[in-house]
Amino acid sequence: MTVLVILLFLLFLLMGIPISLVLGMITICYFFLVGNTTLLTSTPMRLFSGLENFGLLAVPLFMLAGELMNGGGITTRLVQFARVFIGHVRGGLAYVTVVANMFLASILGSANAQAAMMSKVMVPEMEKEGYNKEFSSALTLASSIIAPIIPPSMIFIIYGTLSGSSIGGLFMAGIIPGIIYGIGFISLIAYMGYKNNYPKSERATAKEMVKSTVSVLPALLVPIVIIFGILSGAFTATESAGIACLIAFIVGAFLYRELDLKKLPQIFINTVISTATVTFLIAMANIFGWMIAFEQIPQLIANSMLSISDSPFVFLLLVNIFLLLIGMILDGIAALIILVPVLMPLVTAFQIDPIHFGVIICINLTIGLLTPPVGTGLFIVSSIAEVRFERLVKATMPFLIVAIVILFIITYWSDAVLLVPRLLGLTT
Repeated sequence: MTVLVILLFLLFLLMGIPISLVLGMITICYFFLVGNTTLLTSTPMRLFSGLENFGLLAVPLFMLAGELMNGGGITTRLVQFARVFIGHVRGGLAYVTVVANMFLASILGSANAQAAMMSKVMVPEMEKEGYNKEFSSALTLASSIIAPIIPPSMIFIIYGTLSGSSIGGLFMAGIIPGIIYGIGFISLIAYMGYKNNYPKSERATAKEMVKSTVSVLPALLVPIVIIFGILSGAFTATESAGIACLIAFIVGAFLYRELDLKKLPQIFINTVISTATVTFLIAMANIFGWMIAFEQIPQLIANSMLSISDSPFVFLLLVNIFLLLIGMILDGIAALIILVPVLMPLVTAFQIDPIHFGVIICINLTIGLLTPPVGTGLFIVSSIAEVRFERLVKATMPFLIVAIVILFIITYWSDAVLLVPRLLGLTT
């Protein structure tokens, strides 16, 4: 029965059916195949129960904050700030793309949203200055995976909700890994820039630097308030999302005066559509996980891994390889919702810190955005930047290799992940 369900799952994916619908269809097919159609009466309740969690309220709020910051001119000022200070070095605009993504990561928290936005902004700019379109697109895509690592992060919120881990602790745990990824990509650009003689912009004047710094200070209020608010205990991660929306509105409407009230209906519509997409996926993945529990797949996987080795080192190696393969065919959020209940008993058995494991699994599945055949980031950037899919895949390979190397560094260097949460008393 399990083999038939897997075959149906692969068939539906190959047919191009959206993953959220595939998860629901497979579950319904399973109930009919096993002849237990009475479970269908409980399915609507299971769909809603998967969404009844206060932590998930942060998802639409952070999405709204991102939309408000885009509409209010905050994101463009962050990009300009990075460009003024480092755009003059060789390959400077490539560095700007990475640094700007690190700034925006503290606003958007979604790799797909960031890849879409930065593709529109940076790829044309890099082309104007003489960069190869494939390289520009690949860099923009690769840099976007920093978004779910540096707080706030939608994928951390979902993992924290599923595992019972501290969302604030996960946010703080992502800071150092996010910086490491930024350094890793910048190092790769430095090597490629030296090898390919990348162009550089004119050096900004001191007056331009001061002007850009003053202009960007209100934009930095959002990440600063989020981080220090959580650290001080003034508000939870979910409440910080609401505060971020308020600040983004005030800054965009009254300080920058670019957030026209006429833009608000479209901003709300974009937020509702994005939220509906994510929550529908969460609901469908919840009933799919329910089916997996009926088949006792978590126990089978746990017993198989425990029979291979009782070493946490080997367990993490196997999990990373498994997740990298899963990320090639499944959306990251769907895979997270399905796999966290399966893997958490093993995490406890091997005495691995759940916050450390959360960062590992979230980064691993985010890397799936860069990997064919189902890497959604590849399709988004390929479409927006008008680059052939296969050429984009080839150009992304150096960044993918760097991303995987850093993943394994973070996996086995737990202090890189847990240092900040430990200092703040958010983990043991």
